[in-house]
Amino acid sequence: MIMLQIEHPVPSFDHWKEAFDSDPVGRQRAGVRRHRVIRLLDNPQFAIIELEFDTLEEAEGLLNALRVLWKRVEGTVMTNPQTRLVEIVETVDY
Repeated sequence: MIMLQIEHPVPSFDHWKEAFDSDPVGRQRAGVRRHRVIRLLDNPQFAIIELEFDTLEEAEGLLNALRVLWKRVEGTVMTNPQTRLVEIVETVDY
């Protein structure tokens, strides 16, 4: 399983979350199997998103779509997105 991790500051977490929930890139259609939204306790204006995919190609495709979207909204909804693609080696629920 492949995960796309994204993190960035947001001017307003609530405003950003509305934009995220509107799903302008069609996450499910792009192959996202699961997502997780994380908010820092010591900085509530910082978002971390984890998107899980079956394949690297799906993850790269969505990342390219996000980069196009970010060019339109940078500075209003979010700033300076940092991304990484990682392989999930193990998941254990307790």
